[in-house]
Amino acid sequence: MASMKTTFLLALIYLLLQTELISLEAIWSNSSTGNSTVGCIDMEREALLKFKEGLYDPSSTLSSWVGEDCCDWLGVGCSNRTGNIIKLDLNGQLLCDQMSGNTSRECWNPTIGVLSPLLELKYLNYLDLSLNDFQEIPNLNFIYSLNKLTYLNLSYTSFDGTIPPQIGNLSNLLYLDLSWNILTASNLNWLSGLSSLKYLSLNYVILSQATTDWLQTVNLLPSLLELHLFECGLHYLPQSFPSVNFTSLSVLDLSHNDFNSSSIPQWVFNFTSLTNLQLSYCNLKGSIPKIAKGNLCKLQTLDLSENNLSGEITEFFQALSECSNSSLEELYLGENQLIGNIPHSLGNLKRLREIQLHSNAFSCSIPSSIQNLSRLEILSLNDNKMNGTIPESIGQLSELGVLRLSGNYWQGIMTETHFLNLTKLYDFSLSSSSSNLLVFNVTHDWIPPFSLQNVYILDCQFNPTFPAWLRTQKELREIYLVNTAISDTIPNWLWNLSSQLEVLDLSHNKLMGNLPKSLNFSSLKSVLLDFNHLEGPLPLWPNVTRLYLRSNLLSGPIPIRISQEMPHLIALDLSGNYLNGSIPSSINGLGQLMYLALSNNCLSGNIDYHWESMRSLVFIDLSKNNLSGGIPSSMCSLPSLMWLQLSNNNFSGNLSLCLKFVPGKSLLTLDLGENRLSGTIPEWIGERLPSITILSLRGNMLFGDIPKQLCGITSIHVLDLAQNNFSGSIPSCFGSLTGYKSFHGNIYAGITKHMDLVVKGRQYEYYDQISNVNLMDFSKNSLSGGIPTELTNLTLLNSLNLSWNHLTGVIPENIGAYAN
Repeated sequence: MASMKTTFLLALIYLLLQTELISLEAIWSNSSTGNSTVGCIDMEREALLKFKEGLYDPSSTLSSWVGEDCCDWLGVGCSNRTGNIIKLDLNGQLLCDQMSGNTSRECWNPTIGVLSPLLELKYLNYLDLSLNDFQEIPNLNFIYSLNKLTYLNLSYTSFDGTIPPQIGNLSNLLYLDLSWNILTASNLNWLSGLSSLKYLSLNYVILSQATTDWLQTVNLLPSLLELHLFECGLHYLPQSFPSVNFTSLSVLDLSHNDFNSSSIPQWVFNFTSLTNLQLSYCNLKGSIPKIAKGNLCKLQTLDLSENNLSGEITEFFQALSECSNSSLEELYLGENQLIGNIPHSLGNLKRLREIQLHSNAFSCSIPSSIQNLSRLEILSLNDNKMNGTIPESIGQLSELGVLRLSGNYWQGIMTETHFLNLTKLYDFSLSSSSSNLLVFNVTHDWIPPFSLQNVYILDCQFNPTFPAWLRTQKELREIYLVNTAISDTIPNWLWNLSSQLEVLDLSHNKLMGNLPKSLNFSSLKSVLLDFNHLEGPLPLWPNVTRLYLRSNLLSGPIPIRISQEMPHLIALDLSGNYLNGSIPSSINGLGQLMYLALSNNCLSGNIDYHWESMRSLVFIDLSKNNLSGGIPSSMCSLPSLMWLQLSNNNFSGNLSLCLKFVPGKSLLTLDLGENRLSGTIPEWIGERLPSITILSLRGNMLFGDIPKQLCGITSIHVLDLAQNNFSGSIPSCFGSLTGYKSFHGNIYAGITKHMDLVVKGRQYEYYDQISNVNLMDFSKNSLSGGIPTELTNLTLLNSLNLSWNHLTGVIPENIGAYAN
């Protein structure tokens, strides 16, 4: 009788999974649990108690394991006929949830040390030990003795080592999950013994040695319904596969494997029962394959994001829309190289809840059929080349919660109508790079229907008065209203708007007035008000970690108590104001500070010599002030320093006193120009500073030869030694500097940088363009000899200035062939 019940159960599972994707785990849970009318077996109860003794269980999650009848214990299921334990569900999260109920009591998943007692459970067919800690158990060798298992879940258990091939002896398995451990497998041949398997998850198992034959082995599982191989180190994706046996597959996840610029093979799109296809971050290229009629009609989730896919998507959408009842709910094509139009047929996919098309090169307007997608919750079109006006019908998408339109070329006007029924909107972004401004025009008394958490509006034209509608948004976490032509004072209500506010960015506007001395926001961490017209003294806001007030009209000294009042500062940018006085020694108490920019102020006096406690500093810019005295060795020796800019001050002393303390491997930019430094460039500079990309020593009192050891700094692309008293010849090895021959990308990404450079005798101001500048300036020295012909090898050199020296000989023929 029991055998007939088991047969019927398996048949039921199979039929249900053919018609729709359901959780196998739920089936076992509903069928195997239930207290035995016979009572548990003594030997099996003793085995469970021995297992419990081997636990480190600080939260007492198995405190219910007392009494004679183990069938009543948490996570234990017994056969109603024999009393044998057939199910052990010790999922760590489930244990915690059941133990704590609705309380807030903290729960720690148990650490399991002894598994051998479980081998006494000869009739066990369901075992779930997921989300527990097995750090003391080195491998899985215990498991293959439990040969009646049909369900085995050991995910998130910290197992490590090699998957034993004997696991293939568990021929009754229908469900196997070994994911998110530290496991490897040299091959998957052991899968051939699991021919009944319906669910297989090996996420994060290292399969790099099995990469060439993994598909042939999986093909031996004709009943497979779900295959999860996320981030397994696979590198081979067969482009043709003549006979696919697992034709009932509903879930295929191969994401985060590097398939070496393969294209998506056609066989992947030939499954008629597929509901979920995950191929994100796989280094795939080429166009999206054609879809045969009737294929992928059951598809609910398609993720091809973060690849290098190219071409248009019109045919692809047309094929999906030809399904008489398309099931597609989630579509992820973001971060590819797709081009062309977003076709009108998109509107036929009426079950879509999420569309992610961001970071491509679509050059079109939003199709009017978007209004048909009444279930749409997330629409992400940011960072494309989309243009035209934004249709008012987008305001009819009443389920929309996320609308991201930034980084495109919109034009026209957005009004209240665009938001008419967007009652669920909580995340909104908008920006336009078009020469025709996008105008955000709403009435002063507009009350939006939504309650935003995040608003990001950049490069759009607002009314000059501060947007009053923002006052109605009480749940805001992030506000970005950047370069929006607001010309007003900041209203007092903004500083009391939301207790959850974390980021406030109102930079690049024309905001006026003084800043409040204190803030009520306990959660506010980042304040960006740079490039405005704000006045008054520098405020001290205790909880703020990033404060950007560059290019305003602030005046007065830097407060002495800045480190006491703002101890958590990570970034401080006060450049381009009218701050005066000295830099207070207390600033050295900002031990977490990584970014310090105080340039272009009226600061004066010596710099304190104690910077040792600021070991996190990555960026220092004190240029364009009236600072004097020596450069502290404790500043030069900061271990994380990447950018040191002290130009246009009155620093004096020997250059070597600073250079010999510089952490050479981390420092990328050193600008000491326009000071009063003396001495020679030390010959050890190439060994000491091998990573420098920008070196400016112009306008000092340096002398001696230009050492050939500078050629050891191969990545340098700005070398400015002008207006000193260097003599001798120009080293010919400068022609081998690779920084002037190839572009290595923006190595200063994430750093707000600013530098004045003299190019062809004229001074220019650079921000993010610094990475593109390739400059060599030795002008106004006393150099002699000829111009090395090797300099003509520097193919990316933008500017070479050797004027006002004592050079002789022939000017190299190709000296004017430098790239612009």
